[in-house]
Amino acid sequence: MTRLLKQWSLYQLTSMTQRTATKDAGRIAGLEVLRIINEPTAASLAYGFEKKNNETILVFDLGGGTFDVSVLEVGDGVFEVLSTSGDTHLGGDDFDKRIVDWLAADFKKNEGIDLLKDKQALQRLTETAEKAKMELSSLTQTNISLPFITATAEGPKHIETTITRAKFEELCSDLLDRLRTPVDNSLRDAKLAFTDLDEVILVGGSTRIPAVQQLVKKLTGKDPNVTVNPDEVVALGAAVQAGVLSGDVSDIVLLDVTPLSIGLETLGGVMTKIIPRNTTLPTSKSEVFSTAADGQTSVEINVLQGEREFVRDNKSLGSFRLDGIPPAPRGVPQIEVKFDIDANGILSVSAVDKGTGKKQDITITGASTLPSDEVARMVNEAEKFAKEDKEKRDAIDTKNQAESVVYQTEKTTEGTGRQGPRCCQGEG
Repeated sequence: MTRLLKQWSLYQLTSMTQRTATKDAGRIAGLEVLRIINEPTAASLAYGFEKKNNETILVFDLGGGTFDVSVLEVGDGVFEVLSTSGDTHLGGDDFDKRIVDWLAADFKKNEGIDLLKDKQALQRLTETAEKAKMELSSLTQTNISLPFITATAEGPKHIETTITRAKFEELCSDLLDRLRTPVDNSLRDAKLAFTDLDEVILVGGSTRIPAVQQLVKKLTGKDPNVTVNPDEVVALGAAVQAGVLSGDVSDIVLLDVTPLSIGLETLGGVMTKIIPRNTTLPTSKSEVFSTAADGQTSVEINVLQGEREFVRDNKSLGSFRLDGIPPAPRGVPQIEVKFDIDANGILSVSAVDKGTGKKQDITITGASTLPSDEVARMVNEAEKFAKEDKEKRDAIDTKNQAESVVYQTEKTTEGTGRQGPRCCQGEG
């Protein structure tokens, strides 16, 4: 069986189910998937393999369709991802499209024909635009020649023009501006300033665009490290990690992070976070909860992913039920809920009634996949509604605490035991 280290763009594998599906796809293809790692992490391996001193590295990954940024601590063979950010709708294809639209608009103005509605012409425009973009990385201008791009009753039509690097940068100015936010977010999430960065490395063919390199230098104040081919750096890093896992390479430890918080639903429709966003993987955390009603004999564990305070605003990854809890006053049963995420980002959740030892668990493989742009959306919404969510959350917490005090007082009077934090809905 062929052994494989699978690398993929982090923002293309944002949910637990997407990672599981990728691993399963490898198995179906007859491959032994050793590890799933994201592209920025793989790139850091390629650059940091021989590093001896502790350094903070920003990985700027602009590919054909997505844009990812990661901040890592590298030193003594340890690679720790501190934060990740990105834009799943920004890449080299968008830069190509600006040239396509410019050519099509000019042709329509001169000839009255919309080439964007002609599939064959559009394909030729796209191929030519990509070629022009690549040439403008080393030239200040390039010629565009598209003979017989279309035809009318008057005869064939051609495109013969020149585009300068300055014009290309003008066409793409808003795309360049969009590169700023994920970079800022990655530093903020890592609780670092640009002055804390020791190196900036570039990944992806689109980072060859001079305006992109200039922007990175302007943002970070550092000249990007381009000693490794940006098209090959991810494959090289994946090979290093494969060597580690197969035993051919030693003294390297890779510490990845989870892109969104993981938790469960608790009383009042609240999301209680167990594993915060950007927690280093693999990880295992647990908390003890209790029942929400007297005589409750089962609890429903609803596993959530997201950054908001309430269940309705987050993504449900799956749920399961723990039955067989002996009837008791609410708050008395002790239910330990444990979350495990392995190095591949696969999540397992278990619930144990500490009184009886009864256990139920789930591995998140069957939930619907989270669209790749959901990470950025969920983080942005959490920031946007942070104040409003906190006020609502505080109100619910106050209500729950008040009810708990009243209930405890009543039960103390009756001589019953203490109660714990209430978790989940269930049946009596």
